[in-house]
Amino acid sequence: MVVVVLELRHLKTLIALREHGSLVSAATDLCLTPSAISHQLKELDHWYGVEVVNRRSRPVSFSNVGERLLKLADDVLPQVQIAQTDITRIVHGQTGRIIFSSECHSCFDWLMPLLNQYRLQYPDVDLDFAAGFESNPHELLQNAEFDLLITADPIALKGIEYFPIFEYESRLVLSNTHPLVRAEQVSVEDLAEETLITYPVDKHRLDIMAHLFIPANIQPKHIRTTDLTQMLIQLVASGRGIAALPDWVVNEYEQKGWVVSRRLDCVSPQGLRRKLYAGYRSEDKEKNYFEGFIKQLEKFSKLRTVYYEQ
Repeated sequence: MVVVVLELRHLKTLIALREHGSLVSAATDLCLTPSAISHQLKELDHWYGVEVVNRRSRPVSFSNVGERLLKLADDVLPQVQIAQTDITRIVHGQTGRIIFSSECHSCFDWLMPLLNQYRLQYPDVDLDFAAGFESNPHELLQNAEFDLLITADPIALKGIEYFPIFEYESRLVLSNTHPLVRAEQVSVEDLAEETLITYPVDKHRLDIMAHLFIPANIQPKHIRTTDLTQMLIQLVASGRGIAALPDWVVNEYEQKGWVVSRRLDCVSPQGLRRKLYAGYRSEDKEKNYFEGFIKQLEKFSKLRTVYYEQ
């Protein structure tokens, strides 16, 4: 029984012979000596019992066995190169997966363009989103259920870091004809007479509830929920209730003339101001592709801060 030990070097030699037509040129291309090329061909001839390459012809020609090995080389060598490239990217942290979760329904307005820019730099990184809104997202982040959490309420947990992305103002959103549009001041008691239209999340995670109604020990007259920002705006615009949304969300609809926003100065003279954070596991910063996303967040944060202050 003949044991054939066909190696990648044999396939590379055959490809070089086909491309250059002679042992000398092929050897130069492979940084080998002509005798080393000749030795490889003798190995192949011995293993298969036939002459694989006719070295006497100019240029060299291939037997049927040689042609079959060339086809194998054409199939295998490109896949080997792709695998080697992929392995190098994995080892150097160029590829991987980032799963996002967010406590903010409207974060996608600014996050999606950021992710599109990131994909250009790291095309081999899979970007995904955790399904639904969890009741304990910080603990799930700690337990590696996902990799990055957008939140306005950082919690001190072992192994978790928070990067401040930007500050925003949560503004009162009203229909164009709502009486509170023209009121000199708006109190929490005024708002308590209204239907609050909001997202279907725990009330403690809603800015207006956590920082206005709950501290005052007052509840809105009614609470109506919807998953979609566009539907929320439509409900407010049609006079079905009021809402509180981040400034970057309401600005778009206010510019279109659909709704009016007001500062919640009953919270403070500066209104209801909050800061958005990106939470992640400290150990993930060692991954090149993850560090790349954090750096992109830092760049975005600086640009938005400059824009916001203007």
